[in-house]
Amino acid sequence: MIDRITVDKILDAANIVDVVSDFVTLKRAGANLKGLCPFHDDHTPSFVVSPARNTCKCFSCGEGGTPVGFIMKHEQLSYPDALRYLAKKYGIKIEEKELTQEEVQSRGDRESMFILNDWARDWFKRQLWETQDGKAIGLAYFRNRGFRDDILERFQVGYCPNSREHSLSADALKEGYQERYLVNNQNEMEPRLSIGTGLSLKREDGTLRDRFFGRVIWPIYTVSGRVAGFGGRVLDAATKGVAIKYQNSPESIVYSKRKELFGLFQARQAIRKADLCYLVEGYTDVMAMHQQGIENVVASSGTALTPDQIHLIHRITNNITVIFDGDDAGIHASERGIDMLLAEGMNVKLLLLPDGDDPDSFARKHTATEYQQYLQENQVDFITYKATHAIGAKKGEPDAEERLIHNVTESIAVIPDEIKRTVYIQHASQQLKMPEPLIARAVNAQIDKLRAEKQKEREREQRQQAFPTPSQGEGNAPAEPLQQVITPLEKKGETIIAQMIIRHGEKVMCTIEDENGQEVPLSVAEYISYSLRDDDIRLQVPVFQKIIEEAVEHVHDPNFRAEKYFNGHPDAEIRELAFKLGTDTVELSKLHGDLPVDERLDEVVPSLIASYKLGIVQHSLQSIIEQMKRPEIKEDNEKRRQLMDEYKRKTQQAKELAKECGDRVVLK
Repeated sequence: MIDRITVDKILDAANIVDVVSDFVTLKRAGANLKGLCPFHDDHTPSFVVSPARNTCKCFSCGEGGTPVGFIMKHEQLSYPDALRYLAKKYGIKIEEKELTQEEVQSRGDRESMFILNDWARDWFKRQLWETQDGKAIGLAYFRNRGFRDDILERFQVGYCPNSREHSLSADALKEGYQERYLVNNQNEMEPRLSIGTGLSLKREDGTLRDRFFGRVIWPIYTVSGRVAGFGGRVLDAATKGVAIKYQNSPESIVYSKRKELFGLFQARQAIRKADLCYLVEGYTDVMAMHQQGIENVVASSGTALTPDQIHLIHRITNNITVIFDGDDAGIHASERGIDMLLAEGMNVKLLLLPDGDDPDSFARKHTATEYQQYLQENQVDFITYKATHAIGAKKGEPDAEERLIHNVTESIAVIPDEIKRTVYIQHASQQLKMPEPLIARAVNAQIDKLRAEKQKEREREQRQQAFPTPSQGEGNAPAEPLQQVITPLEKKGETIIAQMIIRHGEKVMCTIEDENGQEVPLSVAEYISYSLRDDDIRLQVPVFQKIIEEAVEHVHDPNFRAEKYFNGHPDAEIRELAFKLGTDTVELSKLHGDLPVDERLDEVVPSLIASYKLGIVQHSLQSIIEQMKRPEIKEDNEKRRQLMDEYKRKTQQAKELAKECGDRVVLK
């Protein structure tokens, strides 16, 4: 449990620009900053960060929040764990009692797996640096490839021995880690993503063996620095007859190979500084380039490039240079990723190393200066790359040029920006020595084809929504909306009241005389609470009523600010509501639209309360009219007289409230 004083320290320290900048490259846009949204496939910057409000919001998908809320969503952490994350970032010490086994379990499967992965990373490192086999086999492998110790330490590499007597699985069980997190377990919610790290494999006799035995190990970090999984390589002496040299952690709820990039955690600041990312294939390629002083580099870990990986890079930079091995496999691999990168709106360069070399082997043959110079002088745009390598590969074939033109125009067609497409059409015309109108027509034909395919896909999705599968049935139906509980007008009034408390709850709106005749300040929260209590009114939306009660309870606490308090509230519903109401606008009448709300609280707040009460009274009047239409009431003179008296009283009350409201606040 984190005490409130420490929570306040964390909330005070957490700066939304600092926090979001760890994951998204932001550019100044007036008083705010903008970047690509990390929560959806964003091609044009729609994610806005407000330093003044210390919040962020995507104006496309709607996601956002405070620093704590952002970390919870981005890293999929609980509220306490998001606070711990920020405390670590800002160097704030948290004093907590040791967690019991039950408390550890309650932190969830994801957190338990991350904790186990941290322990495993340290275990692998100890085997590499502190054991005889680790030094003689694992460390020798890295040093034979020319890696310095500081690079090995930077990437936290390790070694897993091939030993029955000394295994990670056995040591983990001795340390108290649960078998269910060491092996893979079926995940009913998402069968493809298991629960469990897969560090261990279970034999038929029920015993465990290490998945990565006899391999050197690379931890694979999330962009925020959590160990999501591992990659292991069979050592050179053991690769003979082995079809798969590299092995990764299995897909799980914390690790998906297609969603991670090796080295991104170590490279993100360098990528942001250079505004450029180099993309290579393997772990040692990344390490070799770091050793040559090139730190803005990531690896796809030997897999074909995926949209998820591209999005990770695009949040940080628009510019990418793809480096692949100088062989046929490298050429084909680069071809596959070009169109995906262009479709994301990135500026793409390509670099092919001399035949037979990869970034690792090339680094061993050249100095750092030579390496960096080669990168600068040999990267080219995709049209030049395709023209050079495709023509060379197909020289002598009669339809080679035709296929090349189609290949190039297909790539240009996926570029989302029209101006950039036009520039590339002109460049392709010059490079391929073809008339520009011919290239333009071919590109437009391909665009029409892509649009038709997207239309078919939309129609397919619409059919699926119209005829949902059983899994989309009642079991997943959302809860009934609050509007079904109260009238829309009352809901609107309560929403604005809650919004006023969150934005201005602690502010003084007037003074009143106490029982001793002394003037004392009255806050917005207190005025609203007392005004409603006078008429025995409780807000019908429970979370709104809770906000009023807590604001009044804490309004006289030192340094209390309602917006900060509710944005950092432990209740997720209140926290998310506070963010939403803090960014939405209050619908005020045009009469006072030229003045800031906090300069006329003594006018606006009473009008809001009167408007809300008027809505309740009007609803009561309508209810009385409906009752008087019922046959049994028409025949009951006494009941009818009582309703008429009630109607007159309510009508007079409505007139008074309407006069009090004036035209200051309009609820629509």
